[in-house]
Amino acid sequence: MDFRNPGQAASRLAGSRVAGAAIVSILLSLLPFQNAAAHDPGLSSLTIRQCVNGWEAKLTLAVKDAAQVAELDENHDGTVSRVEFGRGQSQLEAAVARQIVISAAGRVINDKSVHSRLDENNNIEVFLNFDAVVFSSLEIQSKIIASLPLGHRQYLQVQNSRGDTIFERLLSAAADRATLEIPDAHSRIAAFDAVRSFANFLSLGVKHILTGYDHLIFLFGLLLVARGFLSSLGIITSFTIAHSITLAVATLHVVQIPGRIVEPLIAASIVFVGVENLLRGDIPKARRMVAFGFGLIHGFGFASALREAGIGSGTGGIVLPLFSFNLGVELGQIMVAALVLPIIWKLRENPMFIARWAPACSAAVVLLGSFWFVQRVWMT
Repeated sequence: MDFRNPGQAASRLAGSRVAGAAIVSILLSLLPFQNAAAHDPGLSSLTIRQCVNGWEAKLTLAVKDAAQVAELDENHDGTVSRVEFGRGQSQLEAAVARQIVISAAGRVINDKSVHSRLDENNNIEVFLNFDAVVFSSLEIQSKIIASLPLGHRQYLQVQNSRGDTIFERLLSAAADRATLEIPDAHSRIAAFDAVRSFANFLSLGVKHILTGYDHLIFLFGLLLVARGFLSSLGIITSFTIAHSITLAVATLHVVQIPGRIVEPLIAASIVFVGVENLLRGDIPKARRMVAFGFGLIHGFGFASALREAGIGSGTGGIVLPLFSFNLGVELGQIMVAALVLPIIWKLRENPMFIARWAPACSAAVVLLGSFWFVQRVWMT
């Protein structure tokens, strides 16, 4: 403390206390988000494929979303057993058949059959078969989005008989239909749709990281003890490279780790970083390796967002969503870092922050990570 100017020193001390208290209170305020699902952006997928005798539509929904369409969770315990699914299966199939509408030249195509199943990823797949038609334009409408939670998005892709994706779009309740023209005769329209799809998944990636509280707290814990731009850049780069690798390999089905394992590990990574901050004080050695190692785990968490949308389950339509979604995640990270890092660097100029408030923030990080770990291991 500067005894030559006690008024100025007291002012700096008070400012440091207020700023530190604000950071701790923000971290602790996240505790009520018991369902802070960093990997639950409200996604589903609808794949329309041309077959020899017509068209097949496959709608993939997370169980919790399917339960919004039909009464599947009879005992309201938050899960749907195979027995419960069997009882509500016909109701779900009827609802989907009414709300997935395919038209050719303004004429609705009749569906011939519908069936559904509970897949190995605990998603529900509903299959519809439609009559064969000759068309110059095909309109697809998914009215079912209106029955799902606000903000839900549905990834639509249309495939030819070889399984190649010839059209894709991200649908919402406000824009629940898309029109497909013959690609060879409308190359400009196809190019425009590709650009729009890129923008949609880019936006989805940004939204995903900005609402991914566990990822943000992990990143905050890493950067809390960073002393400058180069140190912070190294940490962010290591984390980015690592989660980009596992996002790609998981989406491409090279490596798959179940969510029941990934989610607790992400929470454990938050606890580890907070404890390391408390035990080692200033920036720990090998912090970049810590960011890289745990970044690999977080990448599998990011991949669950695309997997829930059904991306990667077919033979086409994977590269563009994967690239643009990952780019959106990186842009979101940069936005957060650009906002938070100058504040942290400024606060670290005050010894009182380093001595008291930085450890308090690290303790809050440990508390949040522990809460999420217990929730994901014993409460789900």
